[in-house]
Amino acid sequence: MTIISRLLNISLFLALTIALASCADDASDSTINTVPVAESYFDTGDLAALEKHGKLRILVMPMDERWLPRTGKSFRDEKEMAQKLADKLGLEAVYIHVEKFADLIPELNQGRGDIIAANLTITSTRKEKIEFTVPVAQSVEHIVSRRDDKKISNLKNLNGRTIAIKEESSYQQTLEKLKQKQPDIRIKTLPGNLSMDQVIEQLVSKQIDLTVMDRNKLDIMAGYRNDFKIGLPLTGERAIAWGIRKNNPKLLKAVNLFLTQQQLTKRYKSEFTDDLDAIKKRKTLRVITRNNAASYFIWRGELLGFEYELAKAFAKQHKLRLEIIIAPSHDAQIPMLLEGKGDIIASFLTITDKRKERGVTFSRPHHKASEIIVTRADDKTIDSIDDLAGRSIHVRKSSAYWETLQALQDTGLKFNLVAAPENMETEEVIAQVASGKFDLTLADNNLLNIELTWRDDIRAAIVLGEIRKNAWAMRNTNPELVAAVNQFIKKQYRSLFYNITYKKYFENAHKIKQYRDQRIDLNPDGTLSPYDAMVKKYSQKYEFDWRLIVAQMYQESRFNPDAESWAGALGLLQVMPKTAKEMGLVNLKLPETGIEAGVKYLSWVRDRFEQELNVKDRMWFILAAYNAGQGHVKDARRLARKQGLNPNRWFDNVEKAMLLLSNKKYYQSARYGYVRGREPVNYVREIRSRYQAYLRLAEDN
Repeated sequence: MTIISRLLNISLFLALTIALASCADDASDSTINTVPVAESYFDTGDLAALEKHGKLRILVMPMDERWLPRTGKSFRDEKEMAQKLADKLGLEAVYIHVEKFADLIPELNQGRGDIIAANLTITSTRKEKIEFTVPVAQSVEHIVSRRDDKKISNLKNLNGRTIAIKEESSYQQTLEKLKQKQPDIRIKTLPGNLSMDQVIEQLVSKQIDLTVMDRNKLDIMAGYRNDFKIGLPLTGERAIAWGIRKNNPKLLKAVNLFLTQQQLTKRYKSEFTDDLDAIKKRKTLRVITRNNAASYFIWRGELLGFEYELAKAFAKQHKLRLEIIIAPSHDAQIPMLLEGKGDIIASFLTITDKRKERGVTFSRPHHKASEIIVTRADDKTIDSIDDLAGRSIHVRKSSAYWETLQALQDTGLKFNLVAAPENMETEEVIAQVASGKFDLTLADNNLLNIELTWRDDIRAAIVLGEIRKNAWAMRNTNPELVAAVNQFIKKQYRSLFYNITYKKYFENAHKIKQYRDQRIDLNPDGTLSPYDAMVKKYSQKYEFDWRLIVAQMYQESRFNPDAESWAGALGLLQVMPKTAKEMGLVNLKLPETGIEAGVKYLSWVRDRFEQELNVKDRMWFILAAYNAGQGHVKDARRLARKQGLNPNRWFDNVEKAMLLLSNKKYYQSARYGYVRGREPVNYVREIRSRYQAYLRLAEDN
């Protein structure tokens, strides 16, 4: 590159930076204005070479193509992932702008950059030149036309038309295959340095007839321009991934591990405020709650809690999946509900007029509680309300306790009302009283009873006011959901199920102590299982998220290394001795051997499924195959396609086909025959729920 061309590139970059800074819609992503331009050195070395330079060089398309913020955000997501990868590796992220799309792979192989992050579709031709990471996205290639073009309703209508595409793009291969079926199609090649907008401008101005683009790109452009039309799909879902040189295996492994964890842990922000019918269409009930002994917690690997079990029963009645949303603080719960981040609040909320005024409707009461002053066990000074004079009472300001105590102050009784932190549970406030950091507090009797079963440094002093009613909260605008919840609570309140569940959490001292001793969120070292260190070791080696393996381990053995199934599977991850022997491992009841065998076998199963699958769905297929065998999963994928379902999606698609394989009508024509489909379906769902709970717990901690 000459000095003049370098100066021109720098000038272009500065101009683009100034233009970006002036865009009002860029305010939400300030980092975009600081994308570095680097004078690249040439090095084809692996991870050790990157560490020596201290840089991760990311080959991207020019700034106007790649980083221009628009209504869509998939490009920004890719850039943010690249930045996170660099941070994870302890390297500086440096972006190398390549003018032509066709030059990305040559520049990589020459050593000008270390990875390609440029919406690169995985193709067989490209796989001969570079390695691809696990997918970062999926997309479908579509015909794009002008809005007034009404002539294309099927692929035959493309005969006689000219389709323009950028040189050496994946669209070339797509059109060549299409041309075999529709030979009168003409293909025109455009310069590789054109941006998406420039191609669309040529289309709109009739310089070109038609073009082809990825749906994810088109969706972004549709957010800020409406002068083109997204037409027929030309492909099924195609994987988009990052590119890495073939002689960089350590970098590839590190990037794959990072991307796998990113994809599995990514939580899509969804805000819905619609009613029960729409919830049923989404098939997921989102319940907002808090992590505490009464509502929801993880005991060993099991999801428990009175509110959780009640919500789970309601979701099951309506054939909905249950998604638990942990509010970051108590005062965040109602705003989260009103914003549509959940459908129900189930956290022993007391019914109050102030809360109703904020726009929520309460269900029928599902619990009643007395509010009790809590003090230290050696404090014998409080026998009546008057004895509260001059004392300090600590409660959350958003709680019903605050209203009760304000009303008491209004009677003329003088005491200090002190706001406790909103992210502090009542059980934690009680602990502060026990330690002497807080003077007094107010607590519902059911919450106090839990604490009194295992500690003797507090006592119940006096009851304040009348019995208060607890209920679930919903939006005023969801009458169908409110009616369904009321019907459920009317039937279940004080039923056998209700009474057994209530006793388990609030009256059975043995259970309460047991749950307390092994609640994961109360572990001082943040461990999920007794075997975390071993799991991390082999998860790192075989490129899995260790928390997923822990979730699977609980499902397989309940963390019991001596577990043995009816079929003879042994150890923490229930591997068959014959399978372990083939991998060179024996004595599966040794915890480390059992873990190594399970993770190694899981890696073998993973290789039976195509790398181009969506990372999450590939993982669900792997788990289903671990449980039921890869043959049955492949049968289910084939059946899914025949049933008009997506063979590349597990939930609500292949899992439905798996259930059908218990039916003679379907399994008699399946290659691997009958399978108890309910088992792998439940297996995957249970592991996913536990895994997501572990992730939320990690966020909270």
